Amino acid sequence: MHQVERAIFDIRRGLPVVLQSGDELLLVQALEGNHSVRTLSALAKASPALVMTRHRLAALGVTLDAEAGRLPLHDELSEAELSMLSVAPLAEHSPAKPCLNGLEAANAAEQAALTLMRRALLVPAALCARIDRQQHDAIVEQIHQGSLLRVSLEAAQACLHGAPGMLKRVSEARIPLAEAAEARFVLFREPDGMREHVAVIIGELDIERAVPLRLHSACLTGDLFGSLRCDCGEQLRKAVADIDAMGGGVLLYLAQEGRGIGLANKLRAYTLQDSGLDTLDADQVLGFGEDERQYSVAVDMLNALDISRVQLLTNNPTKISALTQGGIEVVSRQALYGSLTDHNHRYLSAKAERAGHLLDAILGESPR
Repeated sequence: MHQVERAIFDIRRGLPVVLQSGDELLLVQALEGNHSVRTLSALAKASPALVMTRHRLAALGVTLDAEAGRLPLHDELSEAELSMLSVAPLAEHSPAKPCLNGLEAANAAEQAALTLMRRALLVPAALCARIDRQQHDAIVEQIHQGSLLRVSLEAAQACLHGAPGMLKRVSEARIPLAEAAEARFVLFREPDGMREHVAVIIGELDIERAVPLRLHSACLTGDLFGSLRCDCGEQLRKAVADIDAMGGGVLLYLAQEGRGIGLANKLRAYTLQDSGLDTLDADQVLGFGEDERQYSVAVDMLNALDISRVQLLTNNPTKISALTQGGIEVVSRQALYGSLTDHNHRYLSAKAERAGHLLDAILGESPR
């Protein structure tokens, strides 16, 4: 396995890893599930810092002219204080504002640490310690012994985009569906093994024409359990039926739960929404941007299927741009709506008003 892939698994297990930038070494540990400020400090022989995204800092009322900020920490910081700094929502007039004294722009290595957290589907906040020069030899010795893993800055910076062009076609089978009796599932796996995506080929695939296509990001709660908080499950089944009625095409089922933040963070965001935040603000409180999805994997899947021209079923202009930039010609767009209900009205409105989704036609209706 490549070092960065091994590093991601260590990070998910709560272990520290070493990120190397030139001659500088940075000790990195996930904040999620860990509150070992003192332990990290002892290992690095340096004071640790909490690194947070600009999105999280904005939720704390701080505007920083950088992608991430670095906040020095003291060893006696409590679990509650760390939570308040990193993920807890703040009331508009909360008397318990977290202390942000000493906040500064994070360097490239610290920003890359957050990239590792995103790839690991963890909260994008990290405990980082810039290893003291006098401690370098001791850390390098632990690396050589295998008790610490080292990853380069360049590898960490690139990990969020996977490995373009290296997607592996693994297996396939005919799977008759309720909305399309003639369907075949083709499974693709990313090189690091963390994510698997499925191309659902519906009917006869005619690559000589613009192929009807739906990019559908996985939604466990909506697709499988019929959650009323979104319209994902309804969109999924309508897309299959529409593609079948159009004479066949492809639905790419992408492992990008919660607009790319992962199921654990999506559930955290749902809890924040219950306190009054909309879907985008809830993600920001957790440290994410409005949409963390990467569509290069969709381009790779289409290339593997020899598809270069598509009719795209979407309400999201970003998907059109992403495919176009990846060399896929989007010949036309077809809207795809679920039902507007009292449960999902706020969610759909936020997507339209703040993320530019083309939902005017359905939002003009009365909720069921």
